[in-house]
Formats: sequence, C-alpha cells, structure tokens
Amino acid sequence: MTISCKEFELELKHPFSISKFTRTSTPLMLLKLNYEGYIGYGEASMVPYMGESQITAASFLAKVDWNRFQHPFDFAAVHHYLDEIEKGNPAIKAAIDIALNDINGKILNQPCAIIYGADKAKMPITSYTLGIDTPEILKEKVADAKGFKVLKIKLGRDNDKELIQTIRSVSNLPLYVDANQGWSNKKEAIDMCYWLHDQGVLLIEQPMDKTNLEGNAWLTQRSPIPIIADEAVQRLADMDNLKGAYHGINIKLMKSAGMYEAHQMILKARSFGMKILIGCMSETSIATLAGAALAPLCDWADLDGPWLTKNNPFDAPAMRDGRYVLNDLPGLGLTGIDEELFG
Repeated sequence: MTISCKEFELELKHPFSISKFTRTSTPLMLLKLNYEGYIGYGEASMVPYMGESQITAASFLAKVDWNRFQHPFDFAAVHHYLDEIEKGNPAIKAAIDIALNDINGKILNQPCAIIYGADKAKMPITSYTLGIDTPEILKEKVADAKGFKVLKIKLGRDNDKELIQTIRSVSNLPLYVDANQGWSNKKEAIDMCYWLHDQGVLLIEQPMDKTNLEGNAWLTQRSPIPIIADEAVQRLADMDNLKGAYHGINIKLMKSAGMYEAHQMILKARSFGMKILIGCMSETSIATLAGAALAPLCDWADLDGPWLTKNNPFDAPAMRDGRYVLNDLPGLGLTGIDEELFG
C-alpha cells in the first residue's frame, strides 16, 4: 500500500453561517491509496469547530501502518485499529475508510452502493443548504438552488421566522431546518415546531443543545415534525442513549469515521425504529459519492457539498430531478480526476 495526500482548501460560494459560526472555506486532506495497482480516493473535510486540521490529519496518517491493510479488507478490524492509534480524528479516519472502500469496489468490480446493498433506484431527493444570511443574500442562494427540490435552512438565532418568511417570499419548495442547538426554551421551541410545520418544514435537526437529552425528548414527544439528532450523534456508540429521544439521526461520514461505521449506524437506527438523514460537511465529489452510495438506505439526504463550493477538483456527481444518479463504475465512481493534483 502506498499513500499520497494533498492539503486542499475548499472555497465556498458564499460565507456559510450557522447559529454559532461563520466560515468562507474548509480545509481538506485528500487521500490517494495504491493497493496492488488499484487506486482508491478518500477525503477528510475538517470544519474548524470539530477540532481537526490539516496538521492533525498529517500527524495521524504518519502513525498508520499501511501494511496492515490486506484485501479482503476487514473493515471492523480497520476501524478498531484506527481507533487504537488515537481517539477522535473521525474525518481523517473517514478519508482512509472511503479510500479503502473505493479500492474494495474496484477489486470486486462493483459499485460501493451495490456492495452495501443499496438500491440506486431508491435514491432520496437531496437538499440544498442555505446558511444564515441577510434577506438579499438568502434570496440569491435560493436562486442558486435551481434544480433542487428541497431547501435546507440553518436557524437558531433570534430572527428564525424572518429567515423562513424570506425564503417563502421566493420559493414554495419543501424545507428542512437545522437549528444547530440554537433553541434553549422548550416551550418556545414547540411553538416554533408547529409554526414551521405550517410553513412546509419536513424535519428539524438538533433543535436544542446536544447535552439536553430531556429537552430534545420532550420536543420529540410533542412535535408535528420529525426531530433529528445531529450534534448529539457522531459515531455508533453515541446511539445507545438516543432511542426514544429523537425521531431519527443525521449520519455524516466525517463524524462516523467513514462508510463502514455509517452503514452500521443505519442498521442500528432501523433496529430502533428511527428515521435516517444522511448529511455532509463542505465536501468534494469524493465524500459526496461515498455518502450517495449509502443514501438509498436512508429516508432523506443532504449531500450538497459540490454545489455549495467553487473549486471542487473533480466532476460533480450526476443529478436528475433533485436526486443523484450513480454511475455503474466500480468503487465510488469518481470521475474527472487530475492525477497532477497529488503530485
């Protein structure tokens, strides 16, 4: 196994604001693995508030014994080994996992979606995310979402209703809402849930602080809209306390340490009777395709990374009627690869 990696700054089309942060770009580590002539691509997207960086990613990669990875890959053992190296660091672990999954698909001559049992015909609609912004810019972002069938809006400040009304002045598309832990008063929050229901909102992510299990469970019991855990769930072990506290979970590969554990989380969520949203960070087509391979196993998708950025170095995944259309290439199906990117 040989490894090449590339630090990359993914630039956003617009400054991206959520309830507590604003950024204009996202640092990435792009990964290229060569296993007996089979090439696999991976990606770590490291939003600053999650604690990883290109420095920590490079440090982690330097500790990996790449000779341990032999096909057929035992992904459970791979994840156990990566967690033994160092706790945390889910994004760079995801990059390794995604690249190995890409190689695995190429060796087996099968798309990753097929390997994970996903029916490409059941691909859910993916949403287009609108960060918190001024009414004028918000309207521009809605115009940028041409071709998408669902919009996702970040809330969690004191002007939530104004943001929704601004969108409704220019679009009647269904909405997903992500409050990013921005609501603190549960009675005000339930009133907002009912108001949002009347505005055509289909789900609400992480309305209250992730540590406020009781408050989120109180909302879940009363809300007319599904309440989805986001910050409250990152990896498989986080799910044990969430049954009954939320209607569903948001799985992000950059938090779950990649595709294998994300799939394990899907299986566990189904065993709990929970709904599943598969989401993303600011990502290139590598991680987007990895998420899209699992998306048909989920109820909703929010995999809009390549559409919110200016310098995705690969071909954007094909989309039709608001849904990704996966190709039949083995592995991730990544195209538009510039080999000079990795030097």
